[in-house]
Amino acid sequence: MARAATAAATRSPSLLRAALLLLLLAASCRRAAGAPVVTELRCQCLQTLQGIHFKNIQSVKVTPPGPHCGQTEVIVTLKNGQEVCLNPEAPMVKKIIDKMLNK
Repeated sequence: MARAATAAATRSPSLLRAALLLLLLAASCRRAAGAPVVTELRCQCLQTLQGIHFKNIQSVKVTPPGPHCGQTEVIVTLKNGQEVCLNPEAPMVKKIIDKMLNK
């Protein structure tokens, strides 16, 4: 009987460690699945437009250069829900950004 108790006591810490490891892995996987797309380390705008009519724009998001992307990105959400990337150097896009900031 003493032998069985000793064997159970020696298995218990390793079983506990395994259970804790499994719990930590499950928790980290759930966190990773809910992570926002913004954390992707790449540019979001692969193609850009030179401009778009101001009346079609719902919102403008300007993302400065950073570790994720070496260039400024201008992403416009249209009133129909579509997202479009604009060339931040285009004169029309600069006017759109100025209008949205002064709105």
